[in-house]
Amino acid sequence: MAKAKDKDKGSGRKLVAQNKKARHDYLIIDTYECGLVLTGTEVKSLRQGRASLVDGFVQIDGHEAWLHNVHIPEYAQGTWTNHSARRKRKLLLHRAEIDKLESKSSETGHTIVPLVVYFKEGRAKVEIALAKGKKEYDKRQTLREKQDTRETNRAIAAAKRRQRA
Repeated sequence: MAKAKDKDKGSGRKLVAQNKKARHDYLIIDTYECGLVLTGTEVKSLRQGRASLVDGFVQIDGHEAWLHNVHIPEYAQGTWTNHSARRKRKLLLHRAEIDKLESKSSETGHTIVPLVVYFKEGRAKVEIALAKGKKEYDKRQTLREKQDTRETNRAIAAAKRRQRA
């Protein structure tokens, strides 16, 4: 019974890597789910949960989206067919989505960053985001807001505990 619930909650999604710093450094405007063109050893390395999105970015070249600087380490049991760790990888998106991303990312201060790499129903997927860079004071404001909401939630919980006792 418990296993059936877990399958429904996860919906076949296995998280591999997350870029938490992107949400701190950028204001996320819009997100897209796209597929990845990978070699066999890259898939095996991802299935082991090994990847880093920290320096990653997306670039549009000739109506194709490319993922740059994402580190997928070499597969340990791989042979001469192993991949290079930081090669650029093609993203699978619809033409309309690529055109929209291309026009929006050409505006000043906008970029496209990878947020999450995961497996969905056995296929490697990347969630990318159209983002705008935050200034230092914006980052401080965001941290302050998070801290304020955390403090109010603690105060509410403490008041409820006192009320019950």
